[in-house]
Amino acid sequence: MADLTVTVVSADEQVWSGQATMVVARTKVGEIGILAGHQPLLGVLAAGEVRITASDGGRIVANAEEGFISVENNTVTIAARAAALV
Repeated sequence: MADLTVTVVSADEQVWSGQATMVVARTKVGEIGILAGHQPLLGVLAAGEVRITASDGGRIVANAEEGFISVENNTVTIAARAAALV
């Protein structure tokens, strides 16, 4: 399975960037899971956890407060007003 290229940024810094196999984030309409090959989308984030399964099997968790999630060509960008690793 192909990997995702994931970037999590807040208004003033890059919080995390790397390769992942899965991303789960909370949006205004519910939780969404992203795997490689996902259809392009732009969603509105709700406050909550962004859970990332890194390609090496590690787990990254970030708290994100309001923003957007963008998915296109196996690239996931989380742009939040505020975000920090847990």
